[in-house]
Amino acid sequence: MKLAVIQVSYSKDVNKHIAKKVKKASKKADLVILQELHQSPYFCITEDVKNFDFAQNFENDLKFWSEVAKENSVVLVTSLFEKRAEGLYHNTAFVFEKDGTVAGKYRKMHIPDDPAYYEKFYFTEGDLGFTPIDTSVGRLGVLICWDQWYPEAARLMAMAGAEILIYPTAIGFLDEEPIEEQRSQLQRWLTIQKSHAIANGIPVATANRIGFEPDPSNNFKGITFWGNSFILNAKGETVAQASEDGEEILYAEVTKDETREMRDIWPFFRDRRIEDYADLTKRWRD
Repeated sequence: MKLAVIQVSYSKDVNKHIAKKVKKASKKADLVILQELHQSPYFCITEDVKNFDFAQNFENDLKFWSEVAKENSVVLVTSLFEKRAEGLYHNTAFVFEKDGTVAGKYRKMHIPDDPAYYEKFYFTEGDLGFTPIDTSVGRLGVLICWDQWYPEAARLMAMAGAEILIYPTAIGFLDEEPIEEQRSQLQRWLTIQKSHAIANGIPVATANRIGFEPDPSNNFKGITFWGNSFILNAKGETVAQASEDGEEILYAEVTKDETREMRDIWPFFRDRRIEDYADLTKRWRD
């Protein structure tokens, strides 16, 4: 599986800008991954009903990215503001096949509601479960941003036969936070996703935003998205990693052989005590 991860900042002509990046990436990759909500500013930084307008052109957005995938003959992982019905919206990853058809979609399951990440105001929780998407390049375990903190999501995708975990992401620092805390958050973010690769013997690819985006409500200064998009192999080793603030395209090749080798040596799936895990479906053990 030859893949590319595209890391860019938001701009007014972001769709055309990303389309050019996809064209460039297609010369080396069959699978191209874009970041979370890549065609708009990160509007969840504030609660404002006007931001639902970003989903009004949803059908045209599907056509646009379908054509990008088809023109470049790549499997394309996008992250769109899905308008399902009036007053019903999802944060959804649409995966397009090389011919432009929709191979499948994943609706974000874990929705945050934190300072400057007010996603529960906009998005309904996903209802498609943790189901990999079959494509011509392999079976993709697509999840989105806040999902990356949950080992259950990664495990269920792996158990369903995902050959790679993919996380379109929008995460960064609040300028009000101390530098030490910012550095700590970044390391935790990298570490949790490396653990998913190791625990499941599976590659992981994450595409994050970069750049500063101000808070229009002035509750905060804004978010500086911390970039650092990366690709891990099935050992949890970093194959490629982007900078904190530069527009980049990461390339890597991952193989099923490495997953098989890791799972043969470290048989976590063999040794799972599934008969004793029933309490995982509870909110808490009282």
